[in-house]
Amino acid sequence: MSRQRTLVAGLAAAVALTALSACSSSAKKTNNGDGGGAKKDGGVYTSIDANYQITAGAPMNPFNSSPNMFLGYDQMRLGFDKYNPLDPNDLFPGLAASWTATDTGLTVQLQPNAKWSDGTPVTVADIKTSLAIAYTQGTAGPVAGAGGTIVQGTNFEVSDVKDLGGGKIEIDQLPGVKNLYFQRLVLSATIVNDKVYSPQLPADIWTQIAAVQGPDPAAAKAAADKLSAEGKTIAAFAPAKDVSAGPFVLTRVGPGEALLDRNQYFFAVDKVAPKQVILRHYTGNQQIWGFLTNGELDSSPYTSMPTNIADQVVKAGYTRTDAPSYVSASIAFNEKQAPYNNTAVRQALAYVIDRDAVTKVGEPVGGIAAPYTTGLIGSQTDAFLSSDQKSALNAYKPDPAKAASLLQGAGFTKDGAGQWHLPDGSPWTITLQTVNGFSDWIAASTIVANELTAFGIKTTPAITADFATYQKEMGAGKYAVGWWLTALGPQTDKAYNRIYGAADGFSVVNGKATHSDTSPANWFHTPATYTVNGQTIDPGQLTADLSVTPVADQKPIIAQLAAATNQELPMIQIWNYTKVGFFTEKHFTNFPKTGSDALLLNPPGVWMMQGYIQAK
Repeated sequence: MSRQRTLVAGLAAAVALTALSACSSSAKKTNNGDGGGAKKDGGVYTSIDANYQITAGAPMNPFNSSPNMFLGYDQMRLGFDKYNPLDPNDLFPGLAASWTATDTGLTVQLQPNAKWSDGTPVTVADIKTSLAIAYTQGTAGPVAGAGGTIVQGTNFEVSDVKDLGGGKIEIDQLPGVKNLYFQRLVLSATIVNDKVYSPQLPADIWTQIAAVQGPDPAAAKAAADKLSAEGKTIAAFAPAKDVSAGPFVLTRVGPGEALLDRNQYFFAVDKVAPKQVILRHYTGNQQIWGFLTNGELDSSPYTSMPTNIADQVVKAGYTRTDAPSYVSASIAFNEKQAPYNNTAVRQALAYVIDRDAVTKVGEPVGGIAAPYTTGLIGSQTDAFLSSDQKSALNAYKPDPAKAASLLQGAGFTKDGAGQWHLPDGSPWTITLQTVNGFSDWIAASTIVANELTAFGIKTTPAITADFATYQKEMGAGKYAVGWWLTALGPQTDKAYNRIYGAADGFSVVNGKATHSDTSPANWFHTPATYTVNGQTIDPGQLTADLSVTPVADQKPIIAQLAAATNQELPMIQIWNYTKVGFFTEKHFTNFPKTGSDALLLNPPGVWMMQGYIQAK
């Protein structure tokens, strides 16, 4: 489960939001583990890209579904997320040397020596083309929501990009839109070469963008349809060669690995020690285990593994690193299917499942049994809820008697053989769905199935061939009970959006949440409102409110959402992840260590930009 986990790895809980005004690209000139310039010319650095598997024959295009471009190596951004719990807009410098946030947008100063691998400078045209492409990919502004409505406030809504001269760029936000994360979202956009990609865009691309942002719903929908069609053209485009502004440039892709050479024109090339990077192809966790136990990688991304494998990796000469991760493994329910539309049933199942026992088998190395189901990881719950609010939460510690009482109260019966029957008298069986390649979920499913079967609910694990099919079939209502990643942060609105967002039929238009039980993306099918402590709440609207509420003011909203989620259990959080990685100093030194969370949550190319990874 390496790829998906790394994509969502996050931080510890955010408790305040501080406006970021500027960020410097200067690095310490030491070799003490705090970064610094490369001291020697290194050899080949070998690792795994956790975002995408190597796909021979696929284009060198970051917008393709099999991109053969690698974040932090040859795929660049203006900045790289630090996952700062105090400031969601805190980033490492990338192609931007510094930036200043304003009430209307962002002013960016490009790195003075930023160049592409063909020796030409990075310009405002590259930034403007890249942000226009982001619109075609549905990541930069209003996008179509349930029923074809245009959803605003969910992305960064760039309205214009202006050249101020001297490498300084003004990036304006759509007037009237309030997005607390505009800065981070803009700086995190993928930057590509204008000369390579602008021929793939229509000349009136920004006119289309203005129409999408305009007041006419019909014109906005028509423009959005055009942008979507153009996005498919962009995604299918196959450049003749890699033109990179990152520390490396891709020179060869084969079935087993990708080879990248150091970019001689990279603005901080003096900090980059390796001459080459080899990224290995992998098909699953077990293959990464083999690379590590054989000592074939200089570093590894997070991958789920049992304790005995982790021990073997350490014995092979690797040092383990740990960083907090904003993601939980949960078992979720399709409430459109009985009996999972009954809150008492979901609560009964929570009392049967022993989360500690399941975690010890499913994720013994990188998992911490979830103390509560709140929709957030444990440290976030601790940060946002008071002692009294936490004490009011139900931990659902294993209690078969309480589970039986809840089921009996809901009309379930148990026969002489210990089998539970539904209120209509038919035997109750569960198919617990998981997906191929998620070794932790597969292993955990066996334990959950054993616990539920022993309780009297015959449970059988089932495996879907791949994650894309899994998501599609979830939306089609084919699964009643299945594993789901939740608590995806670091932002709390993103975490709750995983439950009370598109997967539950909610969409947001101008800050107002609407709910559609017939939305094709809806597979949770929870009610539009909950009653908690005698108060009716709208979880979709509360989640939308979080997206426009500074972190320091979010506690009252989170208290309601946490209490509702804990009571209603649209899913049961089983464990919270820790991002576990490994490195060896066989060929290179000065790796970021445990405690360097901001770096460890980024790929090694970002480490190298900061002066880490030096040759021995």
